[in-house]
Amino acid sequence: MRPIRTLLFAPANRHELIAKFPRYPADAYAIDLEDGVPEADKKSARAGLPGIVESLRKQDLKGQLLLRTNASRSRNAEADLSAAVQLRMDGAIMPKLETTAELRQFGSAGIPIIGVIETARGVVNVEALAAAQGSHLSGLAFGAEDFITDVRGRRTAEGLEVLYARSRVVLAARAYGLQALDLVFVNIRDDEGFRRDAEVGRQLGYGGKMCIVPRQVEIANAVFSPSAEEIENARALLQAYDSAQASGRGVFEFNGAMVDEPILKRAREILETGLPSTR
Repeated sequence: MRPIRTLLFAPANRHELIAKFPRYPADAYAIDLEDGVPEADKKSARAGLPGIVESLRKQDLKGQLLLRTNASRSRNAEADLSAAVQLRMDGAIMPKLETTAELRQFGSAGIPIIGVIETARGVVNVEALAAAQGSHLSGLAFGAEDFITDVRGRRTAEGLEVLYARSRVVLAARAYGLQALDLVFVNIRDDEGFRRDAEVGRQLGYGGKMCIVPRQVEIANAVFSPSAEEIENARALLQAYDSAQASGRGVFEFNGAMVDEPILKRAREILETGLPSTR
């Protein structure tokens, strides 16, 4: 699965929203069969998937197309997963992932999986989930709203109540070479709040963010891409490194700071990421 900075969701029963996916520059798009669809509509929403997916493919959709299934404990899970395979989706998003047994159940389908950690049990087991072999797990995402409900906490603007769980998920993902997608920001009209929250996610180590409205996509693309200034600084740093090596110096000073291998590695990763963002 290609790197994802932005994952845009739309409910499976809202074809008019899904049809607009090609308008938005997300790296991946998720057709949601879980929370976005009422229980009474899940079967009909699933039945309508072939037509809408075919339409998107004909439009040469650039981003990856994923299907968020219902949780593995749901009576809909097996049919959802079967639909993802039959429709040749680029992957499945597995909500409320808690155990390696659930992961094996989904992994048997043979398609890439992003597991969403959004319960206390999922957080406690996240390292084992990330380490599971042969599971087809490509990434982990953190779901803050379900998590805070599960632990009977209170959601705040500062987000300190989910910081431990949010950090533990990204650490597990990075430790095992998985993609890490940050939490949904539910205040859909607060663009500055979304940007600040995305910046925190990036600082923690997340590589991208889940988006629930199109206006969040461009903001997240910018936050999770290197800026022109970062690219220029990384290029100058590596040039300074080459000069230091040529003169026999291993550790050297750049812009008032001592530079060693971890800083060099970050600079190389910035240049490997690609074009700068527009922020």
